[in-house]
Amino acid sequence: MKQIAVISGGSKGIGLALVKKFLEQDFTVFAISRNIGELNELQITYSNQLFHISADLSDKIATKEAAALIRSQISKVDVLINNAGVFLPGQIANEQEGDFELQMNLNVGSAYHLTRALLPLMYHQDISYVFNICSTASQTAYINGGSYCISKHALLGFSKVLRQELIDKNINVSAILPGATLTDSWSGTTLPEERFIKPENIAEMIYVFWLNRNNSCVEEITIRPVLGDI
Repeated sequence: MKQIAVISGGSKGIGLALVKKFLEQDFTVFAISRNIGELNELQITYSNQLFHISADLSDKIATKEAAALIRSQISKVDVLINNAGVFLPGQIANEQEGDFELQMNLNVGSAYHLTRALLPLMYHQDISYVFNICSTASQTAYINGGSYCISKHALLGFSKVLRQELIDKNINVSAILPGATLTDSWSGTTLPEERFIKPENIAEMIYVFWLNRNNSCVEEITIRPVLGDI
């Protein structure tokens, strides 16, 4: 049976790079996102391996329904990557009403509810893996980070608790903390591409951690551009 990966926010950026990487390694991939985005071309090439599930993961009910649809089609999950997220700039004192709720629901809530729903499919003889895509904002607060920083701190906390709960269950849990990565969050920037991490770099690292799952677990890793933070 093929190994199976479930990737949230898989239609662009880091999520899309992860979908491509795991497809290339002959995984069956379930990608969850509101829109199919850039997955169209991949579905043509990997028609028997890639399945897109449309869902607004900032909504708890929609997240649970997406997980239920996955559970109705498969009997196990080898890799779960909680990548869905949004960055809305602002400060606590003046950010837009609703920004806090949206970022907490999508950046933290989607990981919480998706993991809870899919964990029963991850208890099997082989080691399975949960990757949570956090951020350097999970450790370092910065001005204009507002609720985004709060949500990413919470996602790191979720990762730590989950790791302890699953430490003897054959399920590894890693928190991935990327710095500035060349995704839509930086659209319109005038900075050169070499100042950013490429999404493909992060996907490559995560796959290496998966390959080494039998005797090591990367609990947390911070990834920054070579020239440092922006």
